Amino acid sequence: MTTTSSASPGAASAIAPASVVILDFGAQYSQLIARRVREARVYSEILPHNTPWEEIRKRNPRAIILTGGPESTLVEDAPGMDERVLTSGIPVLGICYGMHLIARDCGGTLIPSTIREYGHAELALDPERVSPLFKGMPAQSVVWMSHGDTVTQLPTGFEPLARTARTEIAALGDDRRKLYGVQFHPEVAHTVHGRRVLENFLYDVAGLQPTWQMGSFVDDAVARIRAQVGNAKVICALSGGVDSAVAATLVARAIGQQLTCVFVDTGLLRAGEAEEVTAAFRDVMHLNVRCIDARERYLKLLAGVVDPERKRVLIGHEFIKIFEEQAADLPDVGFLVQGTLYPDVIESKTKDSKTGHKIKTHHNVGGLPEHMKLKLIEPLRLLFKDEVREVGRVLGLPEHIVNRQPFPGPGLAVRVLGAIDEGRLAILRAADKIVREEIDGAAGLRSLPWQYFAVLTPLKSVGVMGDGRTYANLVAIRAITSEDGMTADWARLPFDLLARMSTRIVNEVDGVNRVVYDITSKPPATVEWE
Repeated sequence: MTTTSSASPGAASAIAPASVVILDFGAQYSQLIARRVREARVYSEILPHNTPWEEIRKRNPRAIILTGGPESTLVEDAPGMDERVLTSGIPVLGICYGMHLIARDCGGTLIPSTIREYGHAELALDPERVSPLFKGMPAQSVVWMSHGDTVTQLPTGFEPLARTARTEIAALGDDRRKLYGVQFHPEVAHTVHGRRVLENFLYDVAGLQPTWQMGSFVDDAVARIRAQVGNAKVICALSGGVDSAVAATLVARAIGQQLTCVFVDTGLLRAGEAEEVTAAFRDVMHLNVRCIDARERYLKLLAGVVDPERKRVLIGHEFIKIFEEQAADLPDVGFLVQGTLYPDVIESKTKDSKTGHKIKTHHNVGGLPEHMKLKLIEPLRLLFKDEVREVGRVLGLPEHIVNRQPFPGPGLAVRVLGAIDEGRLAILRAADKIVREEIDGAAGLRSLPWQYFAVLTPLKSVGVMGDGRTYANLVAIRAITSEDGMTADWARLPFDLLARMSTRIVNEVDGVNRVVYDITSKPPATVEWE
């Protein structure tokens, strides 16, 4: 077993051909840009903004996109990029902060605006200039703005392409050098013709063809995993969710019998989940699976811990310890597979997302120890949840596994708010089982919510049951609609369905006398309560 290597960023470090390189300046929606590019059937890869040109060039980019970011180009030590990005002759599109960077580095002028622009705005194209960036666009359209600084003077060679009521230069371009910038965010759904803008850049400006498919990702990932692993042995952390299932299957396709899967029953799983997961991976997916009973170990570790960040870090560290112990029983194990997704990475703000703002630590990203005995394989690290499901289908996984709703790595530890013990876990399991049964069996729902579950709060309230006073727990129900988990809205469940869940929970779960429904979107909330 390898004993001195540290964690590696996995897929982000692999050198593979890419049609579009996206330089990340800390935007919360960097991966959404990659998603839109892939939806246009063009492959893309996200790199940190300060990646040296030599590393960018190895990706063989046909186009480069500069993301937005939370900083200002006007401050000292503002995030920048290798100057050769703008002199390489490769088409570049800057979005928000990326546009400011193009304007600044090419000799334009920016100022902090006294009137900031957030939310919807009406974009008006310059009628005197027909830019390939806005081919097929109406003269006016709705876009989404989120900026404070403003370009006031264009660099030499650039022309203004569009404006809004508050921003005179809302888009700029140099057709000769194929350098373009937009102040708005074409990657978000609120920009009505945003996809058209990105497709115009990809197809008409950069000359790319819509030829990439998810099968191509699978083939490339298999080749990279084989090259990375060689003859070493690999263990995979199975949680029971679609992410680890797809990651395990992908790695198994690459290296076959070199892979051993390890499923840890932490005691933080939903009702009946340990048995279901074991059967699915052994009998349906035919993987080599070891099952580890660590319930007492985790309960002892988390006893009295209230802070959610502390929970996640403790779970992450123990998670690695268990797998290193298992690896010690297997010869020549040097790698650990995880089903980490990109939303986990950007919310945790790891060293690979240098300028992002930390939202919370994910147990399998920011919660990992700084030094590990095993190297990481994270083949899904640059994918959204819906893209992972598509990979699962390409790999031939059954639909009941592919469509399984997301479940957090720390499990019920982040759904029992406050201190954890077996009694509180039992209450939550019972309530959560009712929520899932009622929503799964509900008639009349056009589609199931993207995610739905119960939360045990630390609150108690007065109630009356059987003509007697009670002072018992409050359970919250959370159900959301989403495409990728980056943004979400609360699901508009029928009132009679909510009533059935509430009635059953209060009547069937000892220790609960009140149920509430969470109607908060993401943002400002996150999907999980902790």
